[in-house]
Amino acid sequence: MLEMLINPKKAERRPWEMFFIGLFYASLSIILVVWVFSKDAVLVKSSGILVVLFTVLFSMPFVYFTLRLEESKIVKNRGSWQLLKDHRSAIYAFLFLFLGFTVAFFVWYSILPTTESFRTQIEVYCQINRPSSFNDCVSQYGIKEAPSIVPFLSNKERLFLIFTNNMYVLLFTLIFSLVLGAGVIFILVWNSTVIGAAMGIFSDYSIAGMLLALGRFFLHGIFEIASYFIIALAGGMISVAVINHEAGTSKFWDVLQDSLNLIIVAIVVLLLAALLEVFVTPVFF
Repeated sequence: MLEMLINPKKAERRPWEMFFIGLFYASLSIILVVWVFSKDAVLVKSSGILVVLFTVLFSMPFVYFTLRLEESKIVKNRGSWQLLKDHRSAIYAFLFLFLGFTVAFFVWYSILPTTESFRTQIEVYCQINRPSSFNDCVSQYGIKEAPSIVPFLSNKERLFLIFTNNMYVLLFTLIFSLVLGAGVIFILVWNSTVIGAAMGIFSDYSIAGMLLALGRFFLHGIFEIASYFIIALAGGMISVAVINHEAGTSKFWDVLQDSLNLIIVAIVVLLLAALLEVFVTPVFF
């Protein structure tokens, strides 16, 4: 029933509507996790992952049919940049969906009486932003019995850690795009939960704080998310080529070349996002 809320063709005509779809899916996931699993002593520790799981399940039909629609647009003699232009409506729809997820998770983090629903996200935030005082960080935001972490990281070490972690996610997205075609939705949801929780931490429950948090995280986050979209598009193109064309044909090699170009672009954009996160964002925020 949820997949009937909006269809890909309508979303591409009015991509801004996906913001409200994202709000609804993320909020419904939070409500289910809080009501169903908050009383379970074991599952409550995995609430952050369960929120991601339910949001992915709700969103999967839309993502799947959108990718099918985009795959049907692939034609001969289209370069990489032209393909990005051809698929811009779908990218806008995913961006609005991501924004809806993020705002919903930020709001729920701010109003929930406990932070257990974002336990995993808080640990990830502290690992990246306060590695030298990780245990104090997670305790400050309501998480107990957290694992130990490395005592200190320099900017170069943080850059390496952030870039390698994001490269792992990029590779994960490419593999799932090749195998399943809709793997990008996991990246959307996971990053939106982490950013939503981090925005809640920085906003101090005020409108001004929320705007500051938006600037802090989207300054580099928009490039990071864009790289995942690009890699998902590349994986989808290869998947279509494998399904519809025999290996060795001129069409197959054209699609493969375009996909490899997009993969290179995605890696460059991801490196730019890591540089901004480590060296630029702290200067302004």
